[in-house]
Amino acid sequence: MSGELQSIVDELAEQLGRSVVIDDPGIRLLCASRHYGDEDPVRVHTVLQRTAGSETIAYVLGQSPDRWPGSGMLAGSETLGLLPRLCVPLREQGLLLGYLMIIDGARTLTPDEVGAIERCGRAAAAQMYADRVSEDAERAVVASALRGLLGRDAVTRTAARHRLVHERLLRDAPSAVVTVLEIESVGDTAGRVEMAHRTALGAFVESTTVRFVVDAERTTLLQLRPQPATGDELRAQAVRMLETVGPLLAPSATAVVGVGGHVAGLGDAWVSHRQAELAARAARRVPGLAGVGVWAELGELAVLAQLSDDALAAPAVTGPLRALADHDGGARLRETLRCFLDNGGSVPRTAAALHLHRTSLYYRLGQIRDITGVDLDDGHTRLLLHLGLRLADLGFPTE
Repeated sequence: MSGELQSIVDELAEQLGRSVVIDDPGIRLLCASRHYGDEDPVRVHTVLQRTAGSETIAYVLGQSPDRWPGSGMLAGSETLGLLPRLCVPLREQGLLLGYLMIIDGARTLTPDEVGAIERCGRAAAAQMYADRVSEDAERAVVASALRGLLGRDAVTRTAARHRLVHERLLRDAPSAVVTVLEIESVGDTAGRVEMAHRTALGAFVESTTVRFVVDAERTTLLQLRPQPATGDELRAQAVRMLETVGPLLAPSATAVVGVGGHVAGLGDAWVSHRQAELAARAARRVPGLAGVGVWAELGELAVLAQLSDDALAAPAVTGPLRALADHDGGARLRETLRCFLDNGGSVPRTAAALHLHRTSLYYRLGQIRDITGVDLDDGHTRLLLHLGLRLADLGFPTE
């Protein structure tokens, strides 16, 4: 935030003899005055950590201050350590830019003081809008070049890379990786979804080696590094993004993150971008991924995720699985088949994994043969069945 905004906050705090903060629309701290002895546990935590925490954020946004026409009181919570606050939504040109908040647990703010706070809120909103216009103008140039860099056309990619490097908009590095965050929501306004995207990026400092593009339903984040990040680090980033946006969205909303593979700098960043898109698609389709798809961890799903929804018309795949599904006890036999195939057709390993005696396993495999009419000793048949099961994991209609 600009020094001008900090000055507005400090002057109001001095006038009132109360601490004043401005949060962004996701309740992430932007600037704060010094304390005047009126802080509560949430305020202290926020100043130290730059965030109020997911439970507090959900509680505050659950009171819908983004829909308030003007200032109002946010209810406190003893459990959260949150005292009541006067909250002034900061808007300019129809955009919600953040909130100005002042703790008022005893409800002692006078009408004149509230008037002064609201005037200060208007000044803060005007300053934040001016800051944002300036930042957005710079980001628009970078975003346009990034879209070209990550696109499918080779000529456009080359031109975009030249512009980014030679205009010093982005510094190349030996390793590049792209992450995408996708949000689908019918219960949130476009403004709230955009707010969620921007808040998710709060942990990433924009520098010469990090750039991002925020579109209507997707954030694309490009990171350049001297050496590849570990898989654990990238997964932790993805999980943190999901945890950040969760409290900001309606319960019906779904968010997924896809992480591409490491590639050799800007020239191949488009490859990581395509991988991140496919990883996000897998994350949306496979519940077991818990909303995070990491390309390097997808295995055969990385290939299968590239199929279109109408790509399956092969009875050789769908027929045997449908026969199992239609049979009594089919679910148990299907899981037995899956385990058998996952273990490479090894009876000892399958029996151990299912905690079955080998005789019982042989009986089940015999049932599967009788019901489906397939030969489980045939490698091609095993491959087709395994593909069918994995396609079903991705949501394809194989039954």
